[in-house]
Amino acid sequence: MSDMNIDGKVAVVTGATKGVGRGVGLALAQRGARVFVTGRSAPEGGSLENVTGIRCDHRLDSEVEAAFGLILREANGIDILVNNVWGGYERMVEDGVFTWPKPFWEQRLWRWDAMFGAGVRAHYQASQLAAPSMVARGRGLIVNISSWAAQKYIGNVVYGVSKAATDKMTADMATELKPHGVAVVSLYPGLVRTEKIMELVRGRDLPNSESPEFIGRAVAALAADPEVLRHTGKVLVAASIALEYGFTDVDGTTPRPLTLADV
Repeated sequence: MSDMNIDGKVAVVTGATKGVGRGVGLALAQRGARVFVTGRSAPEGGSLENVTGIRCDHRLDSEVEAAFGLILREANGIDILVNNVWGGYERMVEDGVFTWPKPFWEQRLWRWDAMFGAGVRAHYQASQLAAPSMVARGRGLIVNISSWAAQKYIGNVVYGVSKAATDKMTADMATELKPHGVAVVSLYPGLVRTEKIMELVRGRDLPNSESPEFIGRAVAALAADPEVLRHTGKVLVAASIALEYGFTDVDGTTPRPLTLADV
């Protein structure tokens, strides 16, 4: 962890009010970054040291443009962008029915719109707004939070399609940004102990799970690596990054990297 110093770097984490995004923001701030977090319920202003909240609905272009305009005026550039904002997990139960695993012909179209509008499209727009400052300075890191669903059927069709689109977007953005010194990666968390997950398991043990901050430590390790371009365009697993860079979770454990067969 002593080598994961990102002191003075400017980081933006989208959808960071809670869950993985909040953990990433906290971890980056702990490593010395100046962090801006966005979200529909983000507290305006600095709620924690080195962390500034900006209320922003990533489905509304004008709010996103205003948020990034504010960040660029205040910080004069962005070094790290973590695209974490996501839609599609809401309304998993409708009229008493758990609709998440329904076949695609029984799914409501709002789920597609949510996952692409507040997911893939939101990641694309945030990257569009952050990339020019990175290109101008010849350095930067964009991390798209993705999932094994891109490679294996998990839950429903649209979830897999949206995550596969995220990984393809990562690869193609990397092709265009690599000549400018900017790296783009997809990052897969394992089983993360978010607020929602802990509420569901009701205090039961979660073997081989990860804290939300663990994902942030993976991002910090990549951002501190002067040779991070060797990873650009790739799908990375947070627990594998921990083994490569030699950091642990907040409780000192080292989660085992999941494989496609595990998921």
